[in-house]
Amino acid sequence: MKLGCIGDDFTGSSDLANTLAKAGMRATQYTGVPAGDADPSVEAGVVALKTRSVPVVEAVEKSLAALQWLQAQGCTQYFFKYCSTFDSTAEGNIGPVADALAETLEAHKVIVCPAFPGTGRSVYQGHLFVNDVLLNESGMQNHPLTPMTDPDLRRWLAPQTRYSVGHVGPGPVFGGAAAIAAALEAEHGKGHRHIVVDAIRDEDLRAIGAAARDLPLITGGSGVALGLPANFGCVAGDVPWQGQGGRAVALSGSCSVATRAQVARHAAWHPAREIVAADVIEGRLSAQDIATWLLDQDGLPLAYSSADPDDVRAVQEQYGRERSAAALEGVFAEVARLVRAGGVTRIITAGGETSGAVVEALDLGTLEIGPEIDPGVPALRAGPDLVVALKSGNFGAEDFFEKADGVLRG
Repeated sequence: MKLGCIGDDFTGSSDLANTLAKAGMRATQYTGVPAGDADPSVEAGVVALKTRSVPVVEAVEKSLAALQWLQAQGCTQYFFKYCSTFDSTAEGNIGPVADALAETLEAHKVIVCPAFPGTGRSVYQGHLFVNDVLLNESGMQNHPLTPMTDPDLRRWLAPQTRYSVGHVGPGPVFGGAAAIAAALEAEHGKGHRHIVVDAIRDEDLRAIGAAARDLPLITGGSGVALGLPANFGCVAGDVPWQGQGGRAVALSGSCSVATRAQVARHAAWHPAREIVAADVIEGRLSAQDIATWLLDQDGLPLAYSSADPDDVRAVQEQYGRERSAAALEGVFAEVARLVRAGGVTRIITAGGETSGAVVEALDLGTLEIGPEIDPGVPALRAGPDLVVALKSGNFGAEDFFEKADGVLRG
């Protein structure tokens, strides 16, 4: 294994593995830290954790355990993957995990770059944009767990880290790899350990990757990994895939603008059932009820809790944020177990927390990376008769659910 990656959620990890596989690396995604060694053929190992919203101490401990396993596989470079919308709070978890990894690896000049132009995320003058609006105007300010209210990555990261935060602006980035490397060295000379790097084009990301050739640690969204496989002599090619027949279901827990549009479109043409959080919390609706309904439908049925942000806030105010989130994650996990037992062979999920709950519930230890469905979302084989798609809330076109099932089916 050459490149060792640590993802803070399952959808983001599959996004990263997809980027590396498309660029020619033999990539495999692992759910949690594996008990044994990786297959010798794996060039890039992505350890997917569920640490985005857990307590800081837990996030750091799990990330360091993943790093230790990756080091034992022989990796020479490491990547910490977080969301391209930089999902975190003033307490963490991006900063504390980045600090711990940097200290362990004795890494300086640590790149911080969540840009992913293919999905509309760009960093300019240290500010994160989603398409043509700043992050805090994109809908992410309404995120139920990590509301993003400041687009300045330097300001957002500063309270989370023990180290100074620098910045490499568009001038050096547009100048190419050598200019970026010189600018990183200059920022390091000013005492900065974490360095936000601008990027608005894929060419910028490839140049950043080339500049990072000798850096032990890079952090960011999957986009900044575009340029890393070439450093290891890898060449892009087709990703092999064998489709899976049988029955399919879709489960959506994301409240993002993109996912709500996808749910609305799918519900207009396919069976769809809303999961009302209050009904789950108060026991009026069970996982068995939802699973039975899904298994009774034809085509691609969808069960969703993707509500308007105002409705989400009302539920959180009434029942508490943690209780609400735990109830929905729990019901999605149990639904996944029940529909799988009922013969479902294709499962499509939307939302990082929902995807994480499903992956853990089904004990999906190793995921083989297949072709890309939409930017950042690959098809994944989880077993001889099970394939999945794990979509980050903000990713995908409006017809994502249909498109995903088409790719999974082959």
